[in-house]
Amino acid sequence: MDLKKTNAPVNTVTYDRNQIDEPTENIYESISIIARRAEQINTEIKKELIDKLEEFATYNDSLEEIFENKEQIEVSKFYEKLPKPHALAVQEWLTDKVYFRNTEEDSQE
Repeated sequence: MDLKKTNAPVNTVTYDRNQIDEPTENIYESISIIARRAEQINTEIKKELIDKLEEFATYNDSLEEIFENKEQIEVSKFYEKLPKPHALAVQEWLTDKVYFRNTEEDSQE
């Protein structure tokens, strides 16, 4: 996931309910799908952050560690400024980047 190219808002945004439930025609199902996608995004971001922080990790107890971990601080600041996973999930949902399958329609066929 390329987090630098995301257009998701950082602040709280109020969306039109009809825009959210349009793909499924059920607001609860739409929110459930968005919530599951937000969990996936959160897991991806967390793993990516941990991997990047590990690149700069040092395991000594000297004062030099403070200066060596400057990179870790910069990486952490970048991730703190990102939109929250739920905002990213809503943005993906509204731009039709989330694949979902309607199980009710599949079972009627």
